[in-house]
Amino acid sequence: MNGEDPVVIRPAAYTPSPAETTQAHWLVRHRLRVIGSSAGAVVLVLVWFLFTARSVRFEMTPADASIAVAGGFHVRLGETWILREGNYTLEAHASGYEPLAAPLTVGGDASQTYRYALTPLPGIVDLDSNAPSARVVLDGQALGTTPIAGARIAAGHHTLELKHPRYQPLTQTIEIEGHEKAQRFALELAPNWAVVSLDSSPPGAAIFIDDAESATTPAGVEILAGSHAVRLKHAGFKSWLTRVEVVAGADQQLPRAVLEPADALVNVTSDPPGAGITVDGRYQGETPSEVNLLPGRPHRIRVSKAGFAPTVETVTLATAEERALRVALAPLVGNVVIDVKPKDAQLSIDGIVQPSSSGQIKLAAKPHRVEVRKAGYETYEGEITPQPNLTQELAVHLLTLAEARLRRLTPSATDPNSGTLVLLAGGEVEMGASRREPGRRANEALREVTVSRLFYLGAKEVSNAQFRKFQAGHTSGKFEEQDLDKDDQPAVRMSWEDAVLYCNWLSTKANLPLFYRVESGRVVGFDSKSTGYRLPTEAEWTWAARTAPDRQAMHRFAWGDDLPPPDAFGNFADRSAAHVVGRIIYGFNDNYVVSAPVGTFKPDARGIYDLAGNVAEWINDYYEIPPESPATDPMGPPSGQYHVIKGSSWMSGTVSDLRIAFRDYGEDGRPDLGFRVARFAE
Repeated sequence: MNGEDPVVIRPAAYTPSPAETTQAHWLVRHRLRVIGSSAGAVVLVLVWFLFTARSVRFEMTPADASIAVAGGFHVRLGETWILREGNYTLEAHASGYEPLAAPLTVGGDASQTYRYALTPLPGIVDLDSNAPSARVVLDGQALGTTPIAGARIAAGHHTLELKHPRYQPLTQTIEIEGHEKAQRFALELAPNWAVVSLDSSPPGAAIFIDDAESATTPAGVEILAGSHAVRLKHAGFKSWLTRVEVVAGADQQLPRAVLEPADALVNVTSDPPGAGITVDGRYQGETPSEVNLLPGRPHRIRVSKAGFAPTVETVTLATAEERALRVALAPLVGNVVIDVKPKDAQLSIDGIVQPSSSGQIKLAAKPHRVEVRKAGYETYEGEITPQPNLTQELAVHLLTLAEARLRRLTPSATDPNSGTLVLLAGGEVEMGASRREPGRRANEALREVTVSRLFYLGAKEVSNAQFRKFQAGHTSGKFEEQDLDKDDQPAVRMSWEDAVLYCNWLSTKANLPLFYRVESGRVVGFDSKSTGYRLPTEAEWTWAARTAPDRQAMHRFAWGDDLPPPDAFGNFADRSAAHVVGRIIYGFNDNYVVSAPVGTFKPDARGIYDLAGNVAEWINDYYEIPPESPATDPMGPPSGQYHVIKGSSWMSGTVSDLRIAFRDYGEDGRPDLGFRVARFAE
């Protein structure tokens, strides 16, 4: 610049100072040392993990299930997992199976194998049958009625039962594939009827099966298996009656019925209906009714009903003539003076509340239902039948609930159907039998049981006459031509459900809370706090049978330890029954081939009859093989298919079924199976 030559700047190579060179070398060496130290630490950790870990293998069903382990560090080498001791969660998935999340505890062994099986998803099942609305029970549990669509059923073997009133029961084992696969089962039930062909001369007669009209002759009629009454009725002819025994699937042709011309016919009706009819002093039934008369002569027809004045008519009919006789009965009345305490109690007669609980009232001369009630008092229910032109008195003194309770706790009681019950205090009893006891069965678990609640037990088994007041059409039938249906014989051939419905009927008549819960005519449970009538529990029955004051607690039989029983002790399979039962007690004869009248033999020291012998008895409890642990007031499992049966019967002749500890079970009636009633005292 300013004429001077310019300065030229040229690049030159850099040469570090000795201090800078020393610092750079130190940084390089330090970084290498750090990297070497970290790698060594990783190697040490890995060596420590491999040294302390365990080799674990999993065997899965199905084999293609995917597996994952959660809960800690692990290494998978093919089919082998490297895991340290401790707790993990094994997760597994497979198509068609429920996901698995199972706890896994790895132990101290160097090599370990764990096996898991995934649960198949349920199958999707459709069920149908040739019997419409057949009841389906799967493995003892109600499933519904056919057809059933889309039922989810676990994979595996299952027992299927189908029942229908018109078909024979079917039991079948089915195999469910599961994995949400759809399966369909179409089941065939065998009909429980046969076609019975009937004809008549003249034709066109109405056919009645057990009093239910079904067709006109000639016709083939489907009739359920069993014994049935068949009646043919044709205008101008006498009714033709026969009885037919029907075997399922065995069709039959009855001989042609030749109808006889009716002499004469009068159709008797009355207002009110239900009046008795006598013709020339002979009873002919109740109104409305058709009565055959001899033609050409007068007949004295009397129509009468309790509480009404009888009416008498004289009727003469020509041959084959038919006539209607309609009678209006005039009511008879009587005076009743009623005195109720407390005065403000409510009085009802035949369900109609009266304006006053005391005073004089005129009533028809027939039975009337009387009810007196007040809150805090025991309701009175009774009956009175006024007499024409007479004055009667009815005094009702209501008891407070406390007074009534004390009165009820008497040594004995009478149910509304004239059955006697004995008050029992309960206590401790040993149920079941020792494994060393001859005749012991596998379901007789030995256990200590305490019956803590006071209860009443029927002194006698329920008779045919008593049961028919509840179920008028019941018949106990015959066994090998031996009659089981006499009024004083024990009622048999009823189901467990029929027996408990009888108990509810008694409770209703006695104004007691129902013990059994019923929905749509089916028993669905019970109220253990109810004091209504019921069947005895197995614990109560055993306590009553085993601890009677006149016997030792652990005798095998009600009479002791040895066979045969003492003379006239009870009704068992004896010499007189040898031609109707398989096994009898040799050297014993009670003189009854089948069941004896209830109360025939000597009662025990408490006044209870036939806990051993005559008929076996339905028990409240559902059947199970009970645990051997002690229990207080056990009432059996909450549900099940079968119910316990206790006690020997007129069919019992073996060491096993004669013992007090013997336990049977069932759901349907038998010719040697009845029941007695019980209820809690409070």
